[in-house]
Amino acid sequence: MRAALERVSIESLCANVTSGGTPSRADPSLWEDGVMPWFKTGELKDWYVYDAEEKIAAKAISQSSAKVFPPNTVLMAMYGDGKTITSLGILRNEAATNQACCAMIADPTKSNFLYLFYALKYHRHELLQLVVAGAQRNLSGGIIRKFKILWYPLPVQNRIADLLSAYDDLIENNRRRMELLEESARLLYREWFVRLRFPGYEHTRISDSVPDGWERVPLEGALVLQRGFDLPTQDRQQGTVPIYGSTGILGYHDKAKASAPGVVTGRSGTLGEVQYVAEDYWPLNTALWVKEFRRVTPLFALFLLREMDLRQYNGGASVPTLDRKSVHRVEVLIPSTLLLRSFDELAADFFAQIKNLNTQNQKLRAARDLLLPRLMSGDIAA
Repeated sequence: MRAALERVSIESLCANVTSGGTPSRADPSLWEDGVMPWFKTGELKDWYVYDAEEKIAAKAISQSSAKVFPPNTVLMAMYGDGKTITSLGILRNEAATNQACCAMIADPTKSNFLYLFYALKYHRHELLQLVVAGAQRNLSGGIIRKFKILWYPLPVQNRIADLLSAYDDLIENNRRRMELLEESARLLYREWFVRLRFPGYEHTRISDSVPDGWERVPLEGALVLQRGFDLPTQDRQQGTVPIYGSTGILGYHDKAKASAPGVVTGRSGTLGEVQYVAEDYWPLNTALWVKEFRRVTPLFALFLLREMDLRQYNGGASVPTLDRKSVHRVEVLIPSTLLLRSFDELAADFFAQIKNLNTQNQKLRAARDLLLPRLMSGDIAA
């Protein structure tokens, strides 16, 4: 057993601890033709971040509060809800952030940036206790600067970082493979059912954009979307059943309300994200789930709904809300049974691989999360 030498402040291990800034939205020139990635707290996923949803123009750096941070800067969300605040990220490349991100640039003579990242994960429960509650939960940059983390000499930091990052590198590689597999299925769907370049298309007669053997029907004739079920936080029991909201998995429960395979999408709040579910699940009331697959398979339904761009059917005033009745009336193209079966067989192989990789990642995360506190506390020598 190895005892930690001491706890030292974050600012003492960093060359700089600061925050980003937001260029004025009133000046379009600061955003037009953006080249510099500009990260927000919702994009921090507890590992490297590569490319941001938004980019700012080069002149925004000199003409606004925005700052450019170098690769390997460690980011922490200072504002947000219980899910977002204290989330972490590491810049893979040079980038900017908004003011809600605390940027920590490790001093390489004192701290390995990966060790700093893992130490913040280890101390996250302590940091959460320092969060100030108000209209928006926040953790000030001053608190983060003065916060003390366990410290080891650099050689030990390097070994701890190497051991833990090996798990996260494998998880990231698997995640990318999963994305590529899903993208392959999406491209196949678009080639066959959007571009209509399906097997045998050269010899198939097409009238009014409908190939022989296909049919144009209202979406409700193909599948039925249903509002999810209420499940207050206080009623959730520890379990392994995923709870799906408008943006994906929001937690776990011990009972399921819908059987796999399934498809869910946002009903309220966030619209347009469509998820495939490979295990029994609980769809929340902020989501819509496919209650009945009438003329299509779950995998075909996944890409069909994604292709429809459901955000355009927003029927809410202040809160975005998907108008289910309007969506059900939209006409969609249903292929022949034979072609649908052929697509499903090919796509099912992609998703079987995705499921295996996801299982691997769950095991890797569990092993990493067991190792992290034991390495940081000195129970296991690095």
